[in-house]
Amino acid sequence: MVDRHEQEGKFAPKYHASSRLVVAAEREATHRALSLAEIVDVPIVIVHVSNREAMEEIRRARQRGQKIAGETCPQYLMLTADDLDQEELDGAKFVCSPPPRDKPNQDACWEGLEQGVFDLFSSDHCPFRFNDSEGKLNEKGKRNFRWIPNGIPGVATRLPILFSEGVMKGRIDINRFVALTSTNHAKLYGLYPQKGTIAIGSDADIALWDPDKQVTLTNELLHHGADYTPYEGLEVRGWPVRLLLRGKTIVENGDLASRDMAGSYLSRGLSSLAANNTSR
Repeated sequence: MVDRHEQEGKFAPKYHASSRLVVAAEREATHRALSLAEIVDVPIVIVHVSNREAMEEIRRARQRGQKIAGETCPQYLMLTADDLDQEELDGAKFVCSPPPRDKPNQDACWEGLEQGVFDLFSSDHCPFRFNDSEGKLNEKGKRNFRWIPNGIPGVATRLPILFSEGVMKGRIDINRFVALTSTNHAKLYGLYPQKGTIAIGSDADIALWDPDKQVTLTNELLHHGADYTPYEGLEVRGWPVRLLLRGKTIVENGDLASRDMAGSYLSRGLSSLAANNTSR
């Protein structure tokens, strides 16, 4: 598909999306991965789901009893392929794989979060800057979407977007928010209950939220190395106001309260999907 686009003289960022078809590519890739996992009887996580076709493959596999988890990302809830179609190559900011789809597929991803098809909510975080000769607008990337580095800055905005658009708009409740962003991750990657819950014996890693705090997302607000955010100007309601690491406040009202943030290595146990699996 990329070769075909080039032969037709289609080089702009928007053609990154149309060169990666939902039905022919993502649905088939999802189906094939699930089929191979079923044959060898091992759990599988399908990440970066962008559309209904792939989501329904996950739903059907789960109904068959297959041990599977699904993940989607904020770019598939908030962006569409139209965002890649901008003047002055600004569409390069939104190039990622899979690319954002159309509005019906965006709605399908919200449906997957609401109905439990998705277990995880994660994000890209593109290490490439936009206005950089080695980043999104490298010389070859300016001429052809094939050479635009993939990825979207999104880690810092991931939870506020899901809280504002999900919890505060009634799509999901607060418990589902915690599960999608913390508990399910800890269970799937063998770190529960040390992580992912507030309980005696667990690490007291806690984010406290003000559900009514309204914030306008800007790149200036964020603490990352990228020179843009794809969600510039988005109004969100609900914001973290205090962060505790093992019971000690390290961030409060946006200010770093402590630099004593030494981490410790954690050995992982079995995934919750693999705990009762006989395969190795």
